[in-house]
Amino acid sequence: MESRTYLAFDFGERRIGVAVGNDLTESANALLTIDAGTDELRFKAITTLVDEWTPYAFVVGHPTHASGDAHAMTARAERFARQLQGRFRRIAHLVDERYSSVDAVQALGRSKASGQQKKQAIDSEAAAVILRRFFESGMHHNITKPELS
Repeated sequence: MESRTYLAFDFGERRIGVAVGNDLTESANALLTIDAGTDELRFKAITTLVDEWTPYAFVVGHPTHASGDAHAMTARAERFARQLQGRFRRIAHLVDERYSSVDAVQALGRSKASGQQKKQAIDSEAAAVILRRFFESGMHHNITKPELS
């Protein structure tokens, strides 16, 4: 089986956490945090990552209330996933991100980073948590490269 690389995103209005992983080892690693800014700046940074990592597909955290009901960020994350698909011609999978930030804080432990550095580390680690959930779900085993028109 050939290894396929995935980029995962924890989408936020101010910051977007990014992680990278591959489906052969089902590993995911926090990569960096993008200051959301404008769409133009956001996608310029993402284009650089796509060029560097050449991902097979994207994984985007799908935010909902604890009950599973949608809230304001749900539609924004869905739009972001559609934008990724349209711009980069790769499928974007939505994965439940409930409590991913809590899991990220636990994974990071007692970091000595400053407030802003810690927030950025949490965002990218949350993206890694989301990507691990994608691999744990087994969704990647049934994927064939779609022809996006």
